[in-house]
Amino acid sequence: MKKEVTAAHAAEMIRDGAVVSVSSSSGLGCPDAVLAAIGARFEREGHPRAITTLHPIAAGDMYGIKGIDHLAKPGLLKKTLCGSYPSGPSSAEPPEIWKMIGANEVAAYNVPSGILFDMHREAAAKRPGVLTKVGLGTFVDPENEGCAMNVAASEPIVARVSFDGEDWLYFRAIAPDVAIIRATTADERGNLTYEHEGAYLGALDQALAARNNGGVVIAQVKRVVENGTLRPHNVRVPGVLVDRIVVAPDQLQTTQTPYDPAISGEIFRPLSSFSTPGMSVQKAIARRVAMELAEGMAVNIGFGISANVPRILLEEGQHGKVTWVIEQGAVGGVPLLDFKFGCASNAEAIMPSPQQFTYFQAGGFDASLLSFLEIDREGSVNVSRLAARPHVTAGAGGFVDITARARKIVFSGFFKAGAKLSLNNGGIAIDQEGKVNKIVEKVEQVSFSGRRAVEQGQGITYVTERCVMKLTSDGLLVTELAPGIDLERDVLAQADIPLRVADGLKTSPAILYGEGPMGLELNGGARV
Repeated sequence: MKKEVTAAHAAEMIRDGAVVSVSSSSGLGCPDAVLAAIGARFEREGHPRAITTLHPIAAGDMYGIKGIDHLAKPGLLKKTLCGSYPSGPSSAEPPEIWKMIGANEVAAYNVPSGILFDMHREAAAKRPGVLTKVGLGTFVDPENEGCAMNVAASEPIVARVSFDGEDWLYFRAIAPDVAIIRATTADERGNLTYEHEGAYLGALDQALAARNNGGVVIAQVKRVVENGTLRPHNVRVPGVLVDRIVVAPDQLQTTQTPYDPAISGEIFRPLSSFSTPGMSVQKAIARRVAMELAEGMAVNIGFGISANVPRILLEEGQHGKVTWVIEQGAVGGVPLLDFKFGCASNAEAIMPSPQQFTYFQAGGFDASLLSFLEIDREGSVNVSRLAARPHVTAGAGGFVDITARARKIVFSGFFKAGAKLSLNNGGIAIDQEGKVNKIVEKVEQVSFSGRRAVEQGQGITYVTERCVMKLTSDGLLVTELAPGIDLERDVLAQADIPLRVADGLKTSPAILYGEGPMGLELNGGARV
């Protein structure tokens, strides 16, 4: 049987009420042509209706790849479980999926990305579900929100259970009827290779989950080649798992990126071709975060200020002394910024995302550098919900998986929202105070549990432009103050909660705030 079909024909395979799993990470690996065809079919025929979609990482973005928004139509989409959602600036029109969530037109759940991959693995093996400690004490926990994002998400998807004398979270496996995945090349039998892709993501696990439960697998690719012309070591998804092939020659490699061979590891860029950030308050924060690293560490980074830390190391001549690991699968190299975030150039290896998350969930790496929206009295962090502007956040993504057992976490961000800041005389000047406090009594949503971190003995540091804080069993402790900052006026008075101050309060090195290299040494400190 010929497997190559049009996107419209593939869309005809989605029946009413189907569970559809989609492999994507925002624009990276998004099978957008197939998703568009499903949406177009619904507009023509009113089918498929009432489908459930599974997205371990977001499908689509707000910058040209619609992804899940092709499906975000009342009547078509009934329920969705997503690790993350398309996100962007508050000034932009919210994606259709966020409008549906706000209007309770879809039952929406935010499930940690690694757990969603685990649910596919368990479904593939016909095991009942996932037992995990990832998410205990956070919004994932049914004692809080149980992953539900709106009133329509009334059906529980997670339970707290006791097993072998310990508390666990239990997620029932969900068997997909259809898996929609993406690759670069298919041969006529459906064997898939990924030579132009920036990541493998979870395509194999998703295909196995569908195939082993009597479902179908649709693969979107750039091209089809003759049988026998693909090297078997390069095949990431075998043709025995693939039912239909849709050719989309213009599929983007990732958001606003047609093709960059350094992303797919086909070439290595000279280190001199990577830009380093100009001097700014954000750079000063990133420099201070870099001081927390030691040579030989394997370090995860997240979006935000911390994404610039690899460029700090480049500028300091320290590239390669820390190995960066990101949830989409890249190991080593230089993590990319902006629209290419989630990809890396010059990577040493690219792991499938499910295995990368196994690495993260068990705390096999050394440190994680992440952002925060809010921090509360217990040291808990919110990164996943901002009710006033929901589409500004993507949800939790892999954040909950990564922080569950990480030995060392460095959160970075601004102490207050909306403050006007500048660099002045080797320190920080607050030209106009912000209006929104970010150090609060209780965070809007617990993405990271400070209480659980203390119980597990995790090392937690918070780096802001004004001060550095540590999490202790007695709450937040200010350990370091930036030059130019007044402790009482600019820190203690600008928090909604009392902050303890270390007896030996330090001053941040002035070298953080000046032009030129700072003399960084990766031993947990800087040469000053």
